[in-house]
Amino acid sequence: MRRKGLASMAVHTASTSADPSGTTDSRVDLGPAAALSCRECGERIPLGPHFACTACFGPLEIAYELPDGDPEGLRKRIEAGPNNIWRYAELLPVPAGVADTPNLNPGFTKLVRAENLARELGVTGELHIKDDSGNPTHSFKDRVVAIAVQAARAFGFTTLSCSSTGNLAGAVGAAAARAGLRSCVFIPHDLEQGKVVMAAVYGGELVGIEGNYDDVNRFCSELIGDPIGENWGFVNVNLRPYYAEGSKTLAYEICEQLGWRLPDQLVVPIASGSQLTKIDKGLRELIALGLVEDRPYKIFGAQAEGCSPVSQAYKNGHDVVRPVRPSTIAKSLAIGNPADGPYVLDIARRTGGAVEDVNDEQVVDAIKLLARTEGIFAETAGGVTVGVTRKLIESGALDPTLTTVVLNTGDGLKTLDAVAPTSQATAIIRPNLDSFREAGLA
Repeated sequence: MRRKGLASMAVHTASTSADPSGTTDSRVDLGPAAALSCRECGERIPLGPHFACTACFGPLEIAYELPDGDPEGLRKRIEAGPNNIWRYAELLPVPAGVADTPNLNPGFTKLVRAENLARELGVTGELHIKDDSGNPTHSFKDRVVAIAVQAARAFGFTTLSCSSTGNLAGAVGAAAARAGLRSCVFIPHDLEQGKVVMAAVYGGELVGIEGNYDDVNRFCSELIGDPIGENWGFVNVNLRPYYAEGSKTLAYEICEQLGWRLPDQLVVPIASGSQLTKIDKGLRELIALGLVEDRPYKIFGAQAEGCSPVSQAYKNGHDVVRPVRPSTIAKSLAIGNPADGPYVLDIARRTGGAVEDVNDEQVVDAIKLLARTEGIFAETAGGVTVGVTRKLIESGALDPTLTTVVLNTGDGLKTLDAVAPTSQATAIIRPNLDSFREAGLA
């Protein structure tokens, strides 16, 4: 049975870590991070480049020694910090001087009050879009990679790597370039061209794998156990416990931008499911630290119909997520065997939320709806969250009178093919007024 609760908030004193060779005598500075804790059995081990529990093979996450007893002082220190994720350094597995290291300084993206979209959807409460397309490589992946880079430095890795559906490859390439590290990233061979170019332009190695993301991920798991992969930091494998913590900063920012209050409802896209689980973790940490009032909130997960194993498990009342072979235009969410799927189910059920999906046509319609109403051009994952939000409102699962935050995790310029067939010039005219009138545009 999966363990529930806030194990990550426990206070621990471990401060040693395993280095890439497997020893445990190297001391590292990762700020308040105290140990690695198994999400399943609670086993704790020293900080190091590990992702699976040696006792039960469950996933590992960070356990902290967090500030205690002075929420107002902590709030003031956060507000006085830089306008990026490092304002929350006291709550993240990073050294205190992280803001002074060469990095891309992601985060503190806009929380847009979406009044036009709210009218379209019949929402009478507050509706906000957390628009993470404003990050350095135009997706939320810059957050998680920024944390992983700090762990890679601490453990002495010289090459930064990942398996990716596109956005992560670009984020790793850019972050490695800025940090002075080599990068070698792996993607499915048939990704959107915009994401391929953006990942390749930073000068690292970009390797296409024949197959889907799950095939890429299996290859990386083999590589990490081979001598070829020695001194490689795979951000979403052996650095995954650190990497995943970057998603918490979305929760921190949303609450701070709402005036230090919890939203009533959040709609979050599901790929591996890690982002949703860490947003929940971030909200619970803010409650435990006294930075926000403890009150109920609901988290809704959003998937594309062509890759909806978590949604199907939720609707069927299952605890096990059955892998699927993805077939959707939302390629950034096309993970057929999501590692955190079971934990997403736990959170949706615990908070009173749900997991829903939309088809490709609804994704495109939602992308264009958000662009038309709020001037935000979302990638396909944003089309999924907006489309699911509309579907949840229509079904009555999401309360339109409450404060709702919908995540857009990437820029539509990366997925132009999704909307190009239906987004062309209104008319082609000669350069005179008669031609303008003839086109019916006057």
